[in-house]
Amino acid sequence: MSRYKTGLAFGFSTYLIWGLFPLYWPLLKPANPLEIVSNRAVWTLGFCFISLALTKQLTSTLALFRNKRVIQGLSVAAILISVNWLTYIWAVNKGHVVDASLGYYINPLVSIGFGVIILRERMSRWQWVSVIIATIGVIVLTVDARTFPWIAITLALSFGSYGFVKKRLGLGSLESLAIETTLTLIPYAGYLIFLANAGTGQLGQSSGLTTLLILSGAVTAIPLLLFNGAATRIPLSLMGLIQYITPTVQFCLGVFLRHEEMSIARWAGFFIIWIALIILATDLMKSGSARNNGVAELD
Repeated sequence: MSRYKTGLAFGFSTYLIWGLFPLYWPLLKPANPLEIVSNRAVWTLGFCFISLALTKQLTSTLALFRNKRVIQGLSVAAILISVNWLTYIWAVNKGHVVDASLGYYINPLVSIGFGVIILRERMSRWQWVSVIIATIGVIVLTVDARTFPWIAITLALSFGSYGFVKKRLGLGSLESLAIETTLTLIPYAGYLIFLANAGTGQLGQSSGLTTLLILSGAVTAIPLLLFNGAATRIPLSLMGLIQYITPTVQFCLGVFLRHEEMSIARWAGFFIIWIALIILATDLMKSGSARNNGVAELD
């Protein structure tokens, strides 16, 4: 298989796995979202350190702890991804998969916003059009639901901010994830110890659930390894397009598997946002600016 085809296979696998996440997290109930995130962080750290040791990157990764700029940046990233994980898992396990998918649909627009506001990047005319159309779509969804779409906005803003911080640091996804989870080890491990002492923790209650909780580390880290393999083999402009596999799969799971309610207005809101994303994707492909915008990892 050619390098390009291998990268394409890695890319599709990455975004498909992330899209199927809503099938995994409900399996971890009755663990609450914070307990699931705590297990996810702790076991991800273990998986990362094993992977780094096998690839002989552990020493160089540990050396990054002496870099003040890296630690400060990844401390912020750790907080942002914790907010993202908690919101996402709560949403999925409470039957809001479609709302979660909306967050990742509008995330690229948030990334563009950071580029314009913070990095003073110039937007093309069609990018402005896509942002305006997407905003109309969000307004339609808000009016239909009669409440602010806080799940989608929280996911989009937290993940967009996380991607921005990671992009500025320019580190590999596996090594940065290892440092992020190390920085959060004390509060997350402390919470699991607290639950164990109180006798309310799910870890160790049954072999099946315990196995699934431990595997959440591999489930988190493996797509990142595939992502790295894809990003080094195919253009980022193509990665920017196939990333929409993730929210599309999530949307289909929410509508056709979970049978979440979809009013005519809600369909209209999503349709408007899809139009905005088609315009954006077309413009990025023509201009090549997807390379500059980059693609964030869906940790």
